[in-house]
Amino acid sequence: MNSFQRIYDRALASRGEAELLASLPEPASASQLRSTPNADYLAEMTKCVFRAGFIWKIVGHKWPHFEQAFADFNPAAVAYFSDERLEAISQNKAIIRHMTKIVATRANAAFVLDVAASHGSFGNFIADWPADDVTGLLLHLKKHGSRLGGHTGQYFLRFMGKDTFIFSKDVVTVLIAEGVIDKEPTSKSGLAAVQLAFNTWQQETQLPYCQLSRIMAASLGPQG
Repeated sequence: MNSFQRIYDRALASRGEAELLASLPEPASASQLRSTPNADYLAEMTKCVFRAGFIWKIVGHKWPHFEQAFADFNPAAVAYFSDERLEAISQNKAIIRHMTKIVATRANAAFVLDVAASHGSFGNFIADWPADDVTGLLLHLKKHGSRLGGHTGQYFLRFMGKDTFIFSKDVVTVLIAEGVIDKEPTSKSGLAAVQLAFNTWQQETQLPYCQLSRIMAASLGPQG
């Protein structure tokens, strides 16, 4: 495994130390993840699901109407929305009328409730998941959630503050260049190889995964 230092050096040369350091995200603490309400997790899941393949700015503009339509994302309410109520929501011109994603919101509310029932809260579940098994958590979200695979699950965890890497085009390019993978990882073996690389670099640098991921993207330059 190549040292992360040369990736970091390329990022410094590209962005400069001040700009690079200012761009690095900070993961939430375990206590912050635990104290985040279940409704906030469901809201962010929904926002990421609706952003997928769509213009993020439009989702943000319409978001207050989403909150109204989905009972402020109270999972105990949304999980029991009837089919008729979902159909009515799909006719609401104030939101994005994508029936499959609307149905996914109800399914994810049930997912949040199920996890909270066994862990005390969804935040406990996220906080307790082993820090060195990001890909395992991503696979869990894909399997048990609705439309939470791929980049959607990655962005959900990042925006909630769970320390994670994101398979952006630039990050994948660096992983390929470093010989970790030969294409964007989707198989268990590919994900395991990526997890091993990030674990190795995290131990080398003592930096969180989210910062390693951002540095990797920055190492390709502004146009990378």
